[in-house]
Amino acid sequence: MQNPSVSARIILFRLWLPAIFLCSSAMAQPKPTKPIDYVKLVADRVISNAAFKLRATVSKPQQAFQQIETVDFGRSFNASEGVGYAYSVLESDENTEIFFQLSFSGAAKIWINEQVVFEEARINQLDVKEHERAWKLSNQFKASLQKGANKILIKSHAPKSQEWKVMLQPLLPMPEEGDVTKNREPLKFRLSADSLITKEVADISNWIVIGPFQKNLSNKTEQIKIIYPPEEEFIIGKLYTTGNTTVTWQLPKIELVTDVFDAHPLWGSLYDWNYHTAGLAWAIGNLGAYTDQQVYKDYLLDYCNFMLDKRPYIFYEKYAMNRLTSRFSRMWHTELLDFSTAPGLPFVYSILSIPSLPNLSEYEGLVNATKKYLLNSQLRLTDGTLVRETPLKYTLWVDDMFMGVPFLLQAARYAKSDEEKQALLNDAARQIIQFHKRLYDPEVNLYHHAWYSERPEAKLPYWSRANGWGVWAASEVLLYLPEKHPLYKNILSIYRKHMAGIVKCQDSQTGFYPNLLDEPNSFRETSGTAIFTMAIARGINHGWLPRNTYQAYARKGWTALTSVISEEGEVSGICMGTMCSEDKNYYRNRPLVKNDSHGLLGLVFAGIEMQKLLDAKAD
Repeated sequence: MQNPSVSARIILFRLWLPAIFLCSSAMAQPKPTKPIDYVKLVADRVISNAAFKLRATVSKPQQAFQQIETVDFGRSFNASEGVGYAYSVLESDENTEIFFQLSFSGAAKIWINEQVVFEEARINQLDVKEHERAWKLSNQFKASLQKGANKILIKSHAPKSQEWKVMLQPLLPMPEEGDVTKNREPLKFRLSADSLITKEVADISNWIVIGPFQKNLSNKTEQIKIIYPPEEEFIIGKLYTTGNTTVTWQLPKIELVTDVFDAHPLWGSLYDWNYHTAGLAWAIGNLGAYTDQQVYKDYLLDYCNFMLDKRPYIFYEKYAMNRLTSRFSRMWHTELLDFSTAPGLPFVYSILSIPSLPNLSEYEGLVNATKKYLLNSQLRLTDGTLVRETPLKYTLWVDDMFMGVPFLLQAARYAKSDEEKQALLNDAARQIIQFHKRLYDPEVNLYHHAWYSERPEAKLPYWSRANGWGVWAASEVLLYLPEKHPLYKNILSIYRKHMAGIVKCQDSQTGFYPNLLDEPNSFRETSGTAIFTMAIARGINHGWLPRNTYQAYARKGWTALTSVISEEGEVSGICMGTMCSEDKNYYRNRPLVKNDSHGLLGLVFAGIEMQKLLDAKAD
């Protein structure tokens, strides 16, 4: 019989042996030397971490009352007619008067602190208009709130064959620029402030509901006028008889919804619906085309097919289940280029670059709908310049050069007629010139982050990534606009002057660009450095920039980027998503994060262009 200790050592040796080989294999992996190998390392990590599947979770209530709150009586009561009540507690941080917007189906009446603040007996249709990052509801009222707890009771009646919802949102004033209280939450739901309701209830719902109370009246407008017990008493644990049924206070329907895996708390997941995750899929698809490696081509299709597959469900979750904000909700009816044209890039690129798409009609449907929105519905200035409503109406963001122009160019490539192609190319070219006219500072050859139509004298900072979006868009136009086009030379001049200003901001020692381009001591930042490196290398590769002048900037930029890529393909030093502001401290204090797709998409393109640059010199 074998000695037990010997047997144990043999078993341990057998267990260690694979680990030894695995460690040796990992140690044997050569450190990347070529730009293309660095970005393949980054792309491989992305591919291994993008799950492209959803998991079930519970729809959690919003604590801060800053956007639409929906009480869905129809789903809660599984009924299409009657009178229902919803009760909650709003906590205010001061004595104040606040305007609320309201939309509802049927009729409605609202009390705050037992005072009627709104009443409408006429039958209404639910009316909600979605704008960029906000919604507009059809009715409005004003209410006085006391500091601390404020009880709110909503009464709603809906006739048959009509959805039965009440939607409510506060109209909170926009904070002034530089206001130190801008991140405060002046109004919160705190249902547990009522001693009759426990925290366990408040953790899963902002409301409790009761109903439906029913009386058979021919005049529908009289239903809302009937006084039912919840208007006269609030008693937990009491049954009320209505018709042939009994009702009591209960939770609204708690919805099972979806979420992604392993989302970062500051920027989300690698497969959210937005411009930077879609842009990363576009970038990795370009990597696949450059290397002719199927794994990268497959990632592009995996991203697109996942989104196409989930679109019907996201529509249902958003509108039937009242989940107006989620990682994917802006997939539907969002009037913002970040969530419309820019996410359309990988779809139109797939049509153009991948033959025999099995679900081509779905791709074409999304691309055509996106193009129709961009040409017919997107907010523009009178000269056609793409513009936003936020933070002020008719604000130009440099970011929108990237959000809109590359899609226009890819749509031009996809156009079915020469006339359509020319119109789309002309639009793209004019965007560069019109943005440049308003945002460019000729004294430093840099772009301000944004331009306010209402206050054109305001001078916003020269944010690094915003300048990157601008020069990237200009380089895309130069790629696809014929040199004989009457605007080509103008755009080439814009690109060259902008590049001349950008390279002056590079740290000569590290190769990085600062987050505020005119502040060398602001933190060094990866995403801007990646885009500038890409734009310089692309300019050299296409003869727009002289190699002997600009190659050193490209090399230094690439060296800087390799320093933030780990052996596992993680990328650090990326500024998280950023709004626009006149306050430089806002940019100085932005968090830096790892593996944010805001930075990865530019890095992948930078590696491709740098590899082309080095290969061309070797030849």
